[in-house]
Amino acid sequence: MLPSKVIHNKAGRNLAVLLAALIFAGCSGQGPQTPQADVQAAATGTSDSYLQQMQQSSDDNKVDWQLLAIRALLNEGKIPQANDQFASLPQQLSDTQRQEALLLQTQLKIAQQDLNGAGQLLQKVDTASLSKDQQARYLQLQINSSQGRPSLALLRAYIAQEPLLTTPADKQKNIDATWQALVQMTPDQINSLVINADENTLQGWLDLLNVYKANSSDPDMLKAGISDWQTRYPYNPAAKMLPTALTQVQNFQQASTAKIALLLPLSGQAQIFANAIKKGFDDARNGTLTQNGTAQPAAAAQPVIGSAAAPVQAPTQAGGENSAAPADANAAVSPSASPDAAATPASTPEPAAPAAQNANVAQTAAPSSSTQVQVYDTGSQPVDQVLAQAQKDGATLVVGPLIKNNVEQLASVQTPLNILALNEPESVQNRPNLCYFALSPEDEARDAAHHMWDQGKRSPLLMVPRSALGDRVNKAFATEWQKLGGSTVLQQQFGSTGELKQGINSGAGLRLTGTPVTLQPQQQPQNANVTGQPPVQPAPVSDSGNVDSVYIVATQDEMALIKPMISMRVSSRSMVQIYASSRSYQAGSGPDFRLEMEGVQFSDAPLLSGNNPALLQQAAKNFNNDYSLVRLYAMGVDAWTLANHFSEVRQLPGFQIQGETGNLSATTDCVINRKLTWSQYRQGQIVPAS
Repeated sequence: MLPSKVIHNKAGRNLAVLLAALIFAGCSGQGPQTPQADVQAAATGTSDSYLQQMQQSSDDNKVDWQLLAIRALLNEGKIPQANDQFASLPQQLSDTQRQEALLLQTQLKIAQQDLNGAGQLLQKVDTASLSKDQQARYLQLQINSSQGRPSLALLRAYIAQEPLLTTPADKQKNIDATWQALVQMTPDQINSLVINADENTLQGWLDLLNVYKANSSDPDMLKAGISDWQTRYPYNPAAKMLPTALTQVQNFQQASTAKIALLLPLSGQAQIFANAIKKGFDDARNGTLTQNGTAQPAAAAQPVIGSAAAPVQAPTQAGGENSAAPADANAAVSPSASPDAAATPASTPEPAAPAAQNANVAQTAAPSSSTQVQVYDTGSQPVDQVLAQAQKDGATLVVGPLIKNNVEQLASVQTPLNILALNEPESVQNRPNLCYFALSPEDEARDAAHHMWDQGKRSPLLMVPRSALGDRVNKAFATEWQKLGGSTVLQQQFGSTGELKQGINSGAGLRLTGTPVTLQPQQQPQNANVTGQPPVQPAPVSDSGNVDSVYIVATQDEMALIKPMISMRVSSRSMVQIYASSRSYQAGSGPDFRLEMEGVQFSDAPLLSGNNPALLQQAAKNFNNDYSLVRLYAMGVDAWTLANHFSEVRQLPGFQIQGETGNLSATTDCVINRKLTWSQYRQGQIVPAS
């Protein structure tokens, strides 16, 4: 039995606990109350937690929790659930709740890709009544509704948003996006900007763009220009936190080109392609390119053939035994290679009027007698062994490999060497020592999207082969089209020339109809998912007669059938503008073909478009007028220039080279884009496209 003293102490402790419980119960009144919701503050909770709070509320606070739940649902990509919650909102809302509901409805419209509806809702928002957090969201909705299309309104939204952001990461993202919007503006847009006298921050951004454009080809001058700009605009956000792209300029280092390893398949079926590229590379390095009819003196140095390299053979003439396409489709790097090429010269476009020389666009690199080139045969050894041998031999830069499978293998190879790959893999890796240069149908499709957009076309139809090539073109064109701000792209696939001939013999013709190109989520352009929600796929559309342009990827023989078949079903009065890839432009197109193609615009490399007639004549003679090999020759010339400007291309955003395959620039992943020359058939002649 416990002593009475122990019992007394235990009872005292129990009494204290009981009194404390009664005191806390008294403070809580009738029971636990739902905490207050603040719709004007940041929403950091999950939709489930907000919905639970909403169910436990029985007063006006319930609507606030419901609005927070809708915001969380939208942020989580649960669009149908958010829509259901909108439908159950009461009709009567307070002014604060009404403004929040407008912001959320705008976010929903953007998620549903109803940009017009989003813009109308934003106009109803009373910005003066918004909290700081709501103002930042309002500006972000303005930015999102622009879908990445640069404009003065977009710039102002970014500038107004920056002071409202709190974390360095968000501020850096804002500054990078502001810079991206600036550099994407066309010269016409920049020249037409009218800003207010008190927009000092915007004026600073525009001056920074001018500094960049004036010095983009000279890293040292660009560094000095940026430093001077920071002194003149010390309070501009970008002066304190440079755009990431310009930070790279501050860290620019020139790569050595003292010894270049040229990796090509000098044996096997792809040898004919490799020889054409090597010929162009050597001619550019040795200075034997014909410019305006005058050959430059050749340098004395010749390529060194290392022990790992096969003997370099003379370029194989087209039409010979090796002219057949390689069995491996990945080996074909020319987007316009034709099974056969006529031996008679084609009519080439008249040279366009020379554009004003731009001091900030690099030209073909000067020849060099000091650069040593060692050639390695990737047809006889695995690419990782070739790279290891090149590094052992003292190479400072690699040009190649060419075959797509070999380029794919670079992802698993660890090497400190800078590499200019001569093809593009399916999945591009952003590595600081790697760039990709390819003559690909995807490259042409992206350029076609820009050309057609610039000509005011908004409802394109793609006519492509029923093959993997057609699928690749569809994907590349539609992705680029949506980046530009376009909507659904229609596609129509065709079969073999035999099928096309049957169609033309039966008088069926080709209608300008198609099915939508559907992009998978991983194929969506970056600005197609600006709100964080899963991309909304475009609804199927039927032919409405609104097609205003057609882009055709076809050989010359296929084009000779497709164009008349379109004319059979479409009257001349209703005929839309037709565009074609370089695949349709080959040597030997006679006057009948050119007359049949009246009005068609087509793209090709500047060399093939008559920008340098003397060099084209020289190259065509070397390759027996096989234009597919002439394009690869031009690729070799540009590979020399890109190798000599590897650091600028890799590190300086917006750096451009006026090459023989196109006006060259690089993406952030250092994929080389080519802006092609567009020509047009007119009265049996080929002239620059208007």
